[in-house]
Amino acid sequence: MPRLRGLHHLAFSTADMKAQIAFFSEVLGMRLTALFWMHGVPGAWHGFLELDDNASVAFVAMPDNAKGKSELGSSHAAHGGGPSAPGTMQHVAFNVESMEDLVAFRNRIRQNGVPVFGPVDHGFCQSIYFAGPEGLNLEISTSLSPPDPDEWIDPEVVALAGISAEELAAFRNPPAGPGARPETPQPAFDPARPHLKYPPAVYEKLLEMPDEVYMARASYNEPPVRKLAADPAE
Repeated sequence: MPRLRGLHHLAFSTADMKAQIAFFSEVLGMRLTALFWMHGVPGAWHGFLELDDNASVAFVAMPDNAKGKSELGSSHAAHGGGPSAPGTMQHVAFNVESMEDLVAFRNRIRQNGVPVFGPVDHGFCQSIYFAGPEGLNLEISTSLSPPDPDEWIDPEVVALAGISAEELAAFRNPPAGPGARPETPQPAFDPARPHLKYPPAVYEKLLEMPDEVYMARASYNEPPVRKLAADPAE
């Protein structure tokens, strides 16, 4: 049965693509794998740095990004324990396989002149904390095993979240993934559900557009640089 597995890419807005690439490459050792005009978004460009074969950290540079104001406690948390506005990213944690790797990263980050704190033992994981360019709150963690829900779901916090016993049971055992369910058309517009923010007239047309038409119009699958085919004689 299909299920979500890991991270494909995590995208941040940036007003300084070079600084972000330099930090994630030089400080964290991540390989730049793509840097190109963002498909279908005039004036925007995209950079990808590799976490592993299937996951990347991405940055999006748009002409208007620099006009936005980063504000601690609103657009950004000041640190891993600080508040930020609902829907903003409070922090991101990357994974390593062992405590030895975690300490090695702490040393590497410090050798690049960046302060880093920890490890801190959280029980089901151990973590170090540091900052990235443009106010990013970053963490690297390691776990020997995933948290046991019987130990790590606190009844007091369940009640604080307004979750009933029936809801908790359902959350702990969610329905199976999409599997072989029949093709499902786009649902009718419901203002109570989450929506991408397009101009209303544009969004109405998008909702009415058949999937195959959207794919044909929105897809850009040619890389910006074509590699020469290898000579079979070589």
